[in-house]
Amino acid sequence: MGHRQIAMELRAVDGERIADKTVLKMMREMGLRCGIRRETDYHRYSSYKGEVGETFENVLGRDFAADGPWQKMGTDVTEFKLSFGKAYLAPVYDFGSKEIVAHSISERPDLAQQEEMLAMLVAAKPEGTAPVLHSDMGWQYQHATYVEALAENGFVQSMSRKGNCIDNGATEQVFGHIKDEFFRGRDWGTFEEFKRDLEAYIHHWNNTRRQVKLKGLTPVEFREQALREAA
Repeated sequence: MGHRQIAMELRAVDGERIADKTVLKMMREMGLRCGIRRETDYHRYSSYKGEVGETFENVLGRDFAADGPWQKMGTDVTEFKLSFGKAYLAPVYDFGSKEIVAHSISERPDLAQQEEMLAMLVAAKPEGTAPVLHSDMGWQYQHATYVEALAENGFVQSMSRKGNCIDNGATEQVFGHIKDEFFRGRDWGTFEEFKRDLEAYIHHWNNTRRQVKLKGLTPVEFREQALREAA
């Protein structure tokens, strides 16, 4: 946790009036180091196999800004290499609330993983919303099962062009945070243990991890407040 998040937590939970710089100074005096995100040498998983199904235009461009939840979202798959083998995370990230609104953690990046993620996504979607869901051109996002599930449930599908990873930059940034804060320097002996801990981290991300861009709220607090105001 960084110094800004610690300061926000103190203000939110304990009512303490404390500046970010004061927390950073205190951490340095105590010999504590912030988990600041930096560029890493993580290998990006690629599911691109050419145009193997239906493709869509890039509706978002690189405009990830959203003033509320369930407007603009991104999805992708990232790979973790561990002692027991590999694991894959397929999340949907809300650009407005910064919430991971749906996800699947699997030992295989297959269609079953996408179906599990889609079931969670559709169940969570508020009535009357029509979010844009952006992805790259991975085979799973061109698959008829995926395309039909989004269309039937009121989503607008958007795709990056091949080779333009910046077009999916908001989702890639989340992967960077997860790998730096949760994964870096750790290992797990079994998939079940890894999945349990990653599930707990995602719950922490949504319900506990306060964010500067949300004015110190957690993603869930921001989403609930925004939906109440819109009702």
